[in-house]
Amino acid sequence: MTDPQLAQDSCELYNVKRWGNGYFSVNDQGNLCVLPEKREDGPKIDFMKVIAEIKAEGIPFPTVIRFHDILRSQVRLLNTTFHEAIAENGYQGRFFGVYPIKVNQMREVVEEIIDAGAPFAYGLEAGSKSELMAVLAYNENSESLTILNGYKDEDYIRLALLGRKLRRKIIIVVESFSEFELIIRLSKEMQADPMIGIRTKLAVQGSGRWSGSSGDRAKFGLTSSEILAGIELLRKNGMVSCLKLLHFHIGSQVPDIRIIKEAVTEAGRVYAHLAKSGINIEYFDVGGGLGVDYDGSRSATNSSRNYTVQEYAADIVTCLQQVCDEMGVYHPNIVSESGRYVTAHHSCVITNVIDIIHQTRLSTDTTAKGDEHVLVSNMRDSAEKLNLDNYQETFNDIQQYKDETTSAFRFGVVSLEERAKIETLYWQIIHRIYGILAEVDFIPEELQQIEELKASQYLCNFSVFQSAADTWAINQILPIMPVMRLGEKPAARCSLVDITCDSDGKITNFISKDGYEQTLLLHDLQPDEDYYIGLFLTGAYQDVMGDMHNLFGRLNEVHIYCDDDDPSDYYIEEIIRGSSAQDVLATMQYSPDIMARSIKKKIDSLVHKGAIIPREGVRLVDFYEKCLAGYTYLKN
Repeated sequence: MTDPQLAQDSCELYNVKRWGNGYFSVNDQGNLCVLPEKREDGPKIDFMKVIAEIKAEGIPFPTVIRFHDILRSQVRLLNTTFHEAIAENGYQGRFFGVYPIKVNQMREVVEEIIDAGAPFAYGLEAGSKSELMAVLAYNENSESLTILNGYKDEDYIRLALLGRKLRRKIIIVVESFSEFELIIRLSKEMQADPMIGIRTKLAVQGSGRWSGSSGDRAKFGLTSSEILAGIELLRKNGMVSCLKLLHFHIGSQVPDIRIIKEAVTEAGRVYAHLAKSGINIEYFDVGGGLGVDYDGSRSATNSSRNYTVQEYAADIVTCLQQVCDEMGVYHPNIVSESGRYVTAHHSCVITNVIDIIHQTRLSTDTTAKGDEHVLVSNMRDSAEKLNLDNYQETFNDIQQYKDETTSAFRFGVVSLEERAKIETLYWQIIHRIYGILAEVDFIPEELQQIEELKASQYLCNFSVFQSAADTWAINQILPIMPVMRLGEKPAARCSLVDITCDSDGKITNFISKDGYEQTLLLHDLQPDEDYYIGLFLTGAYQDVMGDMHNLFGRLNEVHIYCDDDDPSDYYIEEIIRGSSAQDVLATMQYSPDIMARSIKKKIDSLVHKGAIIPREGVRLVDFYEKCLAGYTYLKN
């Protein structure tokens, strides 16, 4: 029976209301659920019902679950928020958002965004030739923009001009001065009128992990002198009227709204001076940077933001409007490239816990022996004398004994059996001190590490490097929590480790009510019950940045749509199988067919020699081939 108060406590423990952006809650059964309409009285999609259906379909975990209604909702919310800010302030330009597909290039995601954004003329952004080929094929809305960033060669420019011949609003953003000459030459050659943008290099220094995207040392952008020289070059070639957009970018996941306002003001001045000089720039592109509150702290830390999307839109509109009105120039259309905000919430990874790695799984008999080393005797004495008055002194002593044991073992002074006894006694004392700490009013700082020391490791069926690359690469915080038993009080403090053979395959930084902790409170595992954990807000970058570490490959995917008429409030629209072993091997230039023939040949040889009976040989060959065709992750 689920305790409603404990369910609410779980919401607070895992900060669901803050990072969930209104899309996640805990239902009466104690399961995490999705609120596609952000309403408690609206449709609720129970994760455990989804998991049960996935299992019934024979889809193994780990699995990516996409909630396409969240994706559509985020597209609508971004566009309507800007439209409302424009209307409220009497701004004379329009809003034209674009989705940068580098954030998540999955075709199903891009198609959903295009469809949801159609009423708003929501466009796409590309940063490479491959991405450009995708957006040329998919962005068919004649009113929406296609923004092209990144360094460019002739083929890139030719593809863009092909789009212009198709009557698309494709804007080539100049990132380096040499691109002006390339665009001019190829435009004349192909007899196509380009739409050109320029990226200005701002002095404003961004904040957060991607602050290097802005400032004087930024990778992209033109200086003031280069902008003026580029305009003069366009004018000499009769193409100054092709200059349509001013662009800047101060980094992804900008946590502090003040940086955004300063950047808009500085870039607004650049725009206004160009407009006063007679350059008819139609679009003012504020780039990306709209942050996601991963940890729910609503702060200017790297994994959060200290502003709402409403404040973001309003500040961009009012800052630009103020500069334009002051300098007496028209209000340009506003463009944003907010991909992280649009995609992060719609996707999560659900994995099952395979095993527990305890600090003290097995104990050694610690009975005293007459000839035992003094370190064993000292550790035993500490265990026998531990009490409420000396627990801090005892902790200090056993830390010293443990360190001395390690050195003594290296030099052959302590035997393996004695080392095992010392380790057993050490962990027994740690557990007893932990119990004492629960009864005292004040815990000394050095003893606060005991909770982390005794924490277990939950072995989860996934790869950090594939499904949560940023947690490893840049220490990005992702919300992580169980999706079940939330009406019970969790008692197991753990870190998470994955199934890779790499020691870095672990997560040891988690969101808590009061900040971050190195462990996560989870439930004790029950016999014969699968325990499922979710990694959330993985829709931005994590879906597409996963590598081939240990050849695990892509996860299975399940695409969910809300259906208020369905008893479960949802239906599975599509299932996409993840990588098989033969898929990932082929990616690395192995030939699964040759490998299978090689194994069969060796087994046939053993059968011929009588080392293996024919029936067993057939079974072994079939097993190997079955493994080649199977999922790369562990069986549930």
